[in-house]
Amino acid sequence: MSPERLEIVRTAERLAAVGPAWTALWRGSGALVFQSHAWIAAWWTTAPDAKRRSLQIVLAWRGETLVAVLPLATCRRRGLRLLEWAAKDHTDYGDALVVHDADPGLLRRMWRHLSAAGGFDLVYLNRLLPEAAARALLDPAAAAGVRLRPNHRSEVSFRVVGDWPTGAAWLASQSKKTRQNYRRGQKFIGDSGALRFRLLPPDAPMAPVLARLAELKRAWLAGNALESNLYDAGSPALPALVRVLAETGLLRAFVLECDGVIVAVSINFVQAGTMMAFVTTYDPAFERGSPGMVLMMDYIQWSIDQGLRVVDFLCGAEAFKSRFATTCVTLDSVMGRRTLPGAAAMMLDSWNRVVRDMRRHRTGPAPTIAKSEAA
Repeated sequence: MSPERLEIVRTAERLAAVGPAWTALWRGSGALVFQSHAWIAAWWTTAPDAKRRSLQIVLAWRGETLVAVLPLATCRRRGLRLLEWAAKDHTDYGDALVVHDADPGLLRRMWRHLSAAGGFDLVYLNRLLPEAAARALLDPAAAAGVRLRPNHRSEVSFRVVGDWPTGAAWLASQSKKTRQNYRRGQKFIGDSGALRFRLLPPDAPMAPVLARLAELKRAWLAGNALESNLYDAGSPALPALVRVLAETGLLRAFVLECDGVIVAVSINFVQAGTMMAFVTTYDPAFERGSPGMVLMMDYIQWSIDQGLRVVDFLCGAEAFKSRFATTCVTLDSVMGRRTLPGAAAMMLDSWNRVVRDMRRHRTGPAPTIAKSEAA
């Protein structure tokens, strides 16, 4: 008999009620902001498509103390109920939240509890770091629940890792061409007005900055035939997520300005001694000066000067991230089926992969198209 009491949160009211206990667990665990109650709640209260989603958050209580959270939700896609990470679209690293002294089998018991309760056809959990606690669900001991298997999809996280004594030392370690491009970019932008890089103070009004960011993002997305409701005009989602970063004291918002007008912006946060770049964009009117690249090099130097030895560009294989990265981490995914429709979808996914691999073998790899703007 499990010593923990298990619960599945399915309503917004219950999600709000467990906020204090969840936050206490999160603060004590050292987990990333993506697993915090504030992050999940900000997503759920601003999701424009909430009608096709439902919460499936599994909690484990030890008396009145919350000791583990599996933050999951379902989304209806092509008639299937797909179980995935809650706030998946805004979460770079998906994972469970577990107290430090938890029984190794606790997450597996939580998974079996959710599997028995049902409410989903197919499971797809992605962006798992190598050290993710949720990897315990791949253990054969979890077989009493829906069996999860490694999926062929993977993503990457590029990072700058080193022991440079100063930001200037990091810059000096770059190639001559990179340093020249940086100076040329600064000069090109500076020819149009006074150039300034700065970290916004904690009490700076973020609304104008986020409005500018969203405006630039919408233009870039439209030009590349891409979509993201995070940047829709009037959408409360991005401000809500940035507010979470600010209220937890993690936010680091950097801007590059020309005569006081933002030409590049990067919404970052610092956690576990690491600078993490959440959202970045730039003004295409200054594209010849590569303002995104200039801003990135500026905040990398700033981070090193502050004693941070890792700059994490989070999820995504865009070329502008790999330009400065010294290491790359692979993010894995897992999949499982609970119902016959789910099994059929999983089989189709496997078959489609076989077909793609056969075509790639005959024609060579397809060109990669980045989903975010180059700096």
